Amino acid sequence: MTRKRVHHGSRRRGQHPKAHKAKALVEGTLRVVRPGVAQVETPEGTFAVARRGIREGMNGDEVQVSLVPMHGRGGERVAYVQCVLSRSTTKVVGTYGKADPLGVVSPLDARMAHDFFVLPEDTSAQRLGVEEGDVVVASILEYPTRQSAGVATIDRLLGSTDELDLNVEAIIASFGLATDFSDAALQEAQNVSLDVEKALLDDGMRRDLRNELCFTIDPVDARDYDDAVSATKLKNGNLRLFVHIADVTHYVGWSSSMDAEARQRTCSVYLVDRVIPMLPEHICNDVCSLRAGEDRLAVTACMDLSPSGAVLGFDVYPSAIRSSGRLTYDEVDQLLDGGQASALSCDGSRAEDVATCLRLLDQIATLRRRVRYERGAIDFATVESKVVLDEAGHPVDVRVRKRTRATSLVEEAMLLANECVAKLLSEHDVPTAYRVHERPLSEDLAGCVPVLRELDLLEGSDAQRLVLADPFVVQEVLARAEGTGASRLVNTMLLRAQTRAVYQPHNEGHYALGASAYCHFTSPIRRYPDMLVHRALMWLLRGRLPSKEHAEMERMLPQLCRTCSDRERVAESADRASQRVKMAEYYGERIGLRCSGVVVGCESFGLFVMIDDTCAEGFLPVRSLGEEWFVHDAEHLRLVGESTGRTWGVGQRVVVEIAGVEVARGRIDLAVC
Repeated sequence: MTRKRVHHGSRRRGQHPKAHKAKALVEGTLRVVRPGVAQVETPEGTFAVARRGIREGMNGDEVQVSLVPMHGRGGERVAYVQCVLSRSTTKVVGTYGKADPLGVVSPLDARMAHDFFVLPEDTSAQRLGVEEGDVVVASILEYPTRQSAGVATIDRLLGSTDELDLNVEAIIASFGLATDFSDAALQEAQNVSLDVEKALLDDGMRRDLRNELCFTIDPVDARDYDDAVSATKLKNGNLRLFVHIADVTHYVGWSSSMDAEARQRTCSVYLVDRVIPMLPEHICNDVCSLRAGEDRLAVTACMDLSPSGAVLGFDVYPSAIRSSGRLTYDEVDQLLDGGQASALSCDGSRAEDVATCLRLLDQIATLRRRVRYERGAIDFATVESKVVLDEAGHPVDVRVRKRTRATSLVEEAMLLANECVAKLLSEHDVPTAYRVHERPLSEDLAGCVPVLRELDLLEGSDAQRLVLADPFVVQEVLARAEGTGASRLVNTMLLRAQTRAVYQPHNEGHYALGASAYCHFTSPIRRYPDMLVHRALMWLLRGRLPSKEHAEMERMLPQLCRTCSDRERVAESADRASQRVKMAEYYGERIGLRCSGVVVGCESFGLFVMIDDTCAEGFLPVRSLGEEWFVHDAEHLRLVGESTGRTWGVGQRVVVEIAGVEVARGRIDLAVC
């Protein structure tokens, strides 16, 4: 057991390493995690940057660093930035102030440690009508060094602090999210015309399915609809499932300005108060959005299933469709719970047909879950908290989204379409952006064993099987935890032990799905890997492999896959950060509120508690637990009172009150009631 003696008032101060003579000088990419904390990615590996070792470096810069062994750390090395080879950041978003005769742009990105001056002869602030406190976008003219300050000129006025939510704007700046499209991309988008009839005439492969029933199912606040579904029962008892996906690449050419923008963004970013799209609005919300009652181009996956849900065969082809309804998850759940077809948001004359189809899709989802479970697929019971804002951007409620029959119905249809497309491409050895999930590391799973034993969720040889990443024992543990107070903790802990799914140019299977081949095909409006899959699929179906375009894409695929994987993490982190900020703001108006929750994390300095009602995570400092010393049991994830023996650990139910918040950091502080 790892033991650390801590007191409610203790604080460990960071020790600056005693530097020895530099042993190496290497080049790499600087990643600033938070103010003063960074790492550098080099061919020799990733190294932490020493305290005060960032110097004039900025996030994303290509730098030359010295690697210095840390005193008393067994040869572990830290990095010191020696010089910046090339800059990644060319613009800064910040608030404008004055320090006569200079103007000052103070970055919203807290990782940028220096302000930038606007010189007296620069009239950009006056020309744009910028006032003190306004938020601006500025181009960097001179970068700060150890001897001189940075200089910038103002490009654009974003707005005043009264008009903007600075905390969310700071997140956008900190994660480097692109909010504006190039003029060339916007012009290309405006020049796109729908022209479904011409596409049908020009393309002999494209099938006209506009008279066939299909519909979209999305959250009530969705603005773009990139998938539509339908199903029918065949006379021989088999089932036929249709998944129609917006044909984005028909309008967005490989070498176009829109595609170049999408390659850089790689995905749409969903923040608490806005969506930052991957493609211009005219494309994602109009031309390619599968709106009800309007003709649209699609790529259709048609899959035949046995009465038990096994795939008997499938076909994929370009199509033209007309959605009969824009359904929401809530109304589909109501129908499946016995509601009336007349309540569905669809063509009234087809409401009963839509209802019948929905019940069949629900049946298919049940069959497919069983098929996937039997082959070892792992379904984690995840919940998602979404803060609801009013028109002024203030949080008024929190909605916790859980898996329902409606969401599962759509999810299973998309999973199957993705599998079938990946299988087709893989069988023909077509390089594309496959979604790969490797088996989790044994040491990560071994870390879960002590807690699972404490919760009495392991039997017989389960521990050994779990460490070997046997997916069936993961299924069994999750099933035992279901319906208990430990369910959320166990799901979270085992999910965190998984490796992260990434994009790879060649198929290597998907562990958690139990799939021999998998890709993302179903969301080309918001994910660039799906566009890569669509291109490869269409080139294959049309017999154009190899082609100049495909050869170029294949050459770029390794880097594109890495970029898409990296940017996906950035988008998810930005989304979580924006939700945390608004969650903290929500609880900032509820100081003193008592809440029940469960401990989901334990460190020497305190506990992390997930609040039941909202699934928000708050911090309970060790000083709040009582006037005694505590021993941190890292193996069992608990704190043990040295005098009383009282234990606080993961999975424990607690009653806490909201003690305070730090909105800008998205932090909620708790106290024991």
